[in-house]
Amino acid sequence: MALKSIIYKALLQVADMDRHYYADHTLNIACHPSETLERMMVRVLAFGLNAHERLEFGKGISDTDEPDLWRKDLTGAIEQWIEVGQPDERRVLKACGRAQQVMVYAYGSNAAIWWKQSAGKLARARNLTVLQIAADIPERLATLCERTMQLQLTVQDGEVWMRSEAGEVQVMVAQIA
Repeated sequence: MALKSIIYKALLQVADMDRHYYADHTLNIACHPSETLERMMVRVLAFGLNAHERLEFGKGISDTDEPDLWRKDLTGAIEQWIEVGQPDERRVLKACGRAQQVMVYAYGSNAAIWWKQSAGKLARARNLTVLQIAADIPERLATLCERTMQLQLTVQDGEVWMRSEAGEVQVMVAQIA
C-alpha cells in the first residue's frame, strides 16, 4: 500500500513592502511521503516571496511535468515556474521553454556546488533567476511547521522574516543568477 501525502493547512499573511503586495492566502500544502518538512517549508517561503492571486502549488515531486509552484494567466499560459532545491538542468531548460519566467530557490549545503556545475548549461536561459537560501534556513523554517499554522511573511528593504506562534526566522536569500 502506497503512503499518502500529509496535508498541512496554513494561513499565510504576506506583507511585501518591496513589491507593495499585502494579502492573506489560505494554503493547503500536500507533503509527499518522500518530501522533508524543510523542503515543504521552502515551498511555502517561495510562495510568500512570489505571492499572487493566481500562484498555486504544482504536483512537484510526484509529477515531472509540473513545478513546485506556478502561476498561469487566464488563457492557461505559464507566466511563472518555480522550483525549489537543486533541479536537473534539463528540467530547468524545459521549464524556460514553457514559461515566461523561471525561478529556482536552491538550498542545502551543496547548493553552491550544484550551481557551479549547472551554471554553464543554464547561462543561456534568459528568463531564469536562481536564488540561494542560506544553508541553515530550511531547518529553522521547519521549526515553524505545524499541521495547521498561521504564518506571517514580511519583506522590507530586501530583508525577509517568517513568523508564527512557534517563533521567527530571518531568511537570507541571495540572487546568484
